[in-house]
Amino acid sequence: MVHVLVTGGVRSGKSRHAESLLATSAPVSYLTPGYPADPAHDAEWAARVAAHRLRRPPAWRTVETLDLATAVAGADGPVLIDCLGTWLTRLLDAWQGWDDEEIAWAPRLAGETAALADAVRSHPADVVVVTNEVGWGLVSEYRAGRLFADHLGRVNQAVAAACDQVVLMVAGRPVVL
Repeated sequence: MVHVLVTGGVRSGKSRHAESLLATSAPVSYLTPGYPADPAHDAEWAARVAAHRLRRPPAWRTVETLDLATAVAGADGPVLIDCLGTWLTRLLDAWQGWDDEEIAWAPRLAGETAALADAVRSHPADVVVVTNEVGWGLVSEYRAGRLFADHLGRVNQAVAAACDQVVLMVAGRPVVL
């Protein structure tokens, strides 16, 4: 049993690498907090989702949920979560956190994050979690960008602490930290 956090920049190969870590495991619970794929609303997003689905083995079970902690705890066998950046975005959208003061939702995010880290830590099978690495560039001039980077950095730290290994993807190459 191994618990791994895979992080890196956009299009660094995070998802493909994460999937390869569980390629010989079947069935895998593939947990995605992503937005539904609606080609009429966003054709590019729908194409990304379709590409991810095509790569997955047929035995893998896809679960679309924002309640990642409960989904991990209830999964039988290996779990892949893709990705924490999308999860944070969806939570902030659901809580209207982009406009509200952090004091209104930050404790709730801390609780959700702690529950997820606990679920990952205690899951009796392999867990691979994908996230985005943020904060290596300039500090955003926009409040939403700063909120996202600050809070995803905290989420990543909490989940990494629950994992046995962290892998940084750089130009499609895994670097084990």
